[in-house]
Amino acid sequence: MSYPLSSEQKELRARARELAVVFSGRAAHWDRTEEYPWENVKDLVKAGFMGMTVPKAYGGGGRTTFDALLVIEEVAKACGISGRIVVDANLGVVSALVHYATEPQKRRWLPMVVEGDKPAICITEPEAGTAATDMTTTAVQKNGRWVINGTKRWITGAGISNLHLVFCRLVEAGTERGIGALIVERGAPGFTLGPRIPTMGLRGIPEGVLIFTDCEVPAENLVVGEGGFAKLMGAYNAQRLGAATVALGIAQGAYEEALKFTKTRRQFGREICEFQGIQWTLADMVIKLEAARLLIHRAAVNAGDGLPDKFEAAVAKTFAAETAVEVTSQALQVFGGNGYSRELPLERMLRDVRMFTIGGGTVQAMRNLIAAEILGRKFSQRRR
Repeated sequence: MSYPLSSEQKELRARARELAVVFSGRAAHWDRTEEYPWENVKDLVKAGFMGMTVPKAYGGGGRTTFDALLVIEEVAKACGISGRIVVDANLGVVSALVHYATEPQKRRWLPMVVEGDKPAICITEPEAGTAATDMTTTAVQKNGRWVINGTKRWITGAGISNLHLVFCRLVEAGTERGIGALIVERGAPGFTLGPRIPTMGLRGIPEGVLIFTDCEVPAENLVVGEGGFAKLMGAYNAQRLGAATVALGIAQGAYEEALKFTKTRRQFGREICEFQGIQWTLADMVIKLEAARLLIHRAAVNAGDGLPDKFEAAVAKTFAAETAVEVTSQALQVFGGNGYSRELPLERMLRDVRMFTIGGGTVQAMRNLIAAEILGRKFSQRRR
């Protein structure tokens, strides 16, 4: 179930489903080799799924967040890695550029996304995870340029992405001006790649460390300046909906695998879907998937052409992430010992989906944000 779709949106989802069939045959390969799925990216570019939310004036599709989520779910059913790439090519950094970048910045960087770049959002540091405002990376204005020093960790797409939106503390004339963000392109002087972080799931998309040592970028690379942290996190709410949708897609795919299996697997003289215990398991899976989808779509539809509400995004992300882990685990359970085998996709899907209760804001942090909203308080963080 979903919010009502236009004929154009139905056609968009149908095209995504066709591409997902192709991706399903490759997903195990990217997981096993831990290679970035360049072949899939080429297909995504050809389908127009990279930069869907980029305005048409810059080569994009001019679509809404809701449209992008329809594609993300279908792609993620087959390949969580590719679903994650579609998120970054339409939300997060792209949202920030579309809403806050200058006209020259948009003309320069947005076409790169449409052509296949997966921009990286660079917030987390070794000592600043959930407490993002504890970040210590600085950008000092000097001779008409910004000089960046610091280390970022758990950066999705490290070593792959060309565009990096780097959150840092802005310093002008010796005075700190608060948190802002600059675009740093791969190859900038003083920008080096640190070690890759081996991960439990989503292995085809690298997580790594980025090191900035007197890294210089032009003044015009500043996307959001003094006091811009709230704006940046507003753009990040779209990223959270994308993450929630990848989790939903993986879980929906796992459920569909389990449903087919229950109609063919016979035990004690009948298909296992005839057993009430299995029926209740399937029913519970559907209930939770439907609820997660509606929460995600509510936040996207209410956002329209703008950015999602932080409360609605946090509610959707929390529920969808936890639901997805539970549903995927139950799907594996339906397969019994075969589900635990690497011969089937269930164990990979469970490893992949586990990340979404952590990445993009832990479910604990999301609950703090939700509580702050319903109690009429500001979300508490130690540093501003």
